[in-house]
Amino acid sequence: MKIEKQKILTELLDQTEKLLETAISEWQLVPHSQFARRPTPTAWSANESLQHLNSYGRYYLPAIEKSIVPDIDRIREFSPGWLGNYFTNLMKSQPRGIVSKMKSPKDHRPVKILESHLVVSEFIDQQERLLQLLRKCASANWDVRVPISLTQLIKLKLGDVLLFYTAHQERHYLQAQRALQAAGVKHEVES
Repeated sequence: MKIEKQKILTELLDQTEKLLETAISEWQLVPHSQFARRPTPTAWSANESLQHLNSYGRYYLPAIEKSIVPDIDRIREFSPGWLGNYFTNLMKSQPRGIVSKMKSPKDHRPVKILESHLVVSEFIDQQERLLQLLRKCASANWDVRVPISLTQLIKLKLGDVLLFYTAHQERHYLQAQRALQAAGVKHEVES
C-alpha cells in the first residue's frame, strides 16, 4: 500500500503541533502535585507518561536526524514495511480511545518522579525539534533504514519510524490527559 508522503507529513506536523500547543498552553501551568499524581497506584501519572516519551525522544530524534538524506529521485509516495506497519498499528488507539496494554521496555520506564516543570520543558524542546525534523523530511528519502531503540539489529524505514514514533507520542499524550483529568485538571480528552 502506497501513501502520499506530503499527506502523511501534514498529519504528523498537525499532530505534533497539537501536542506542543497543549504542553505550552496547559501542561506548563499544572502544579507539580497534580501533574505527578497517579490515577491509580499502577497507572502512570502525566509526569511519568512524559518522562517515558522524553526517553524515547532522546533516542529517536538524533536517529531520525542522522537518517535524513535527500531524496534524489523525488519519490512522492511511501510504502510502509510490514514490521513498521505492525509497530505503528500496535501504538494506535482503537475507536473511543481504547488502547491495548503493553509493558514498556525497562530502559524507557520512569524510575522516579522528576520535577514536572523540567519534564514538560524537555517535552516542549523535543516537540519543537520533531517539527524541524518533520519539515526536513519533506525532501528526504523515507526508505533509509533507522535502527530501533530495542536493538540496533532491527532497522525500520525512516517513514515507518516517523509513523511509529508519532503514534507512540499520541498514545502517551492521551494517557497523560487521562491522568490529569483524574487529578482534577480540566481538559477534554480527545480520542
